[in-house]
Amino acid sequence: MHLAFSSMNNPNDPAPPQLARALEERGFESLWYGEHSHIPCSRRTPYPAGGEMPAPYRRMMDPYVSLMAASAATSTLKLGTGIALLMERDIFSQAKTIATLDRLSGGRLMIGTGVGWNEEEFANVSPYPFNKRYAVLRETVAATRALWRDQEPEYHGQYIDFDPVWADPKPLQAGGPPIFLGAMGPLGIKHAAAWADGWYPVDVAMEDVSRDVQHFRDLLAQAGREQQNVQINIQIMDTANLDKLKAYRDMGVERVTVGVSIDTWDEPGQVMPMIDRFAEIIPALQS
Repeated sequence: MHLAFSSMNNPNDPAPPQLARALEERGFESLWYGEHSHIPCSRRTPYPAGGEMPAPYRRMMDPYVSLMAASAATSTLKLGTGIALLMERDIFSQAKTIATLDRLSGGRLMIGTGVGWNEEEFANVSPYPFNKRYAVLRETVAATRALWRDQEPEYHGQYIDFDPVWADPKPLQAGGPPIFLGAMGPLGIKHAAAWADGWYPVDVAMEDVSRDVQHFRDLLAQAGREQQNVQINIQIMDTANLDKLKAYRDMGVERVTVGVSIDTWDEPGQVMPMIDRFAEIIPALQS
């Protein structure tokens, strides 16, 4: 099982080159950055975890620019968006940004995406209905894959519609980077099983991790997909320990992403000591 690290990617956090080098040197497999281009001041949409939204959400840097800086400072560390809001950018520009990053990083990119939780943020940048966002994301991903794959791609869906275009260069990875869907609800899990290259749940939103992992695999089988072709990447939001990580490994989870706990997101000094602690247990996860 691989161990990955995620960060809120604020300006006061360890800079992407510094963080990426430290992770690569200590045996971490990948670095994941999330995305919020903006946060509406209205705050009408409640924070999903309850209470006040943590302030670091308001200061997130661009994930693609930050991952490019991380890529330039490393040679083997994989890079991921955890998660990117693919529906909140122009599809052509975004496909080219991702293709460029994949090429310049030597094919080390993975894309975690989701539908987002903030309705006002979605409405500011998307003309589509919020209650149709899973269908819109499915089409967005399918159309993006076409842009990465086909010589003269076109897509004609209910929400995404364009005639043949030239969209080059293609990503270094054939067909584009793998796309993970971060979703925990029944509808989201069904979508992940139907079309994503991987499932990217947050463990605090899972009632019973072992049961939910098996449920996802059952959905894969119902969709006619092979389990070995779809990875599971679990994001741990609370305190992780060796026993929990080994339990996930024994379930067949391919990757676990850790980060500093929510209550210390505003304490960048916590990051490097945490990385050092987890580096000591990485060999045990691979045995």
